[in-house]
Amino acid sequence: MNPKPIDREDPDRLYTVTGGRSRADEGTFDSVTLVVSECEPKEGMQSEHARILRMCQRPTAVVEISADLGMPVSVVKILLRDLLDTGRITVRHPSSASSAAQAQPPAPETLKQVLDALQRL
Repeated sequence: MNPKPIDREDPDRLYTVTGGRSRADEGTFDSVTLVVSECEPKEGMQSEHARILRMCQRPTAVVEISADLGMPVSVVKILLRDLLDTGRITVRHPSSASSAAQAQPPAPETLKQVLDALQRL
């Protein structure tokens, strides 16, 4: 049973959830950053933190966490920063194929095999 999402129009509730903070460190999280739980929720933990830990048993994007919690991404980033600072989550930034290709070009043997296969077509 999922609790009711937080009303995005209720600034008092969002203020309470974030402890009055309005920003997480920029650059740590973007919308597609993948979050993975490193532990189970502990008794007495803030309910939003516990929900994040439960939903991130598998890599989950920040934007998905935001949607599941029914909270703005900016608020979720603050909560994620709390969990990251305490070692309860790890984050992964997805690498694109183009950046991976720029970092390491294919081996010459691989290119020759591709060229040979194309010529056989």
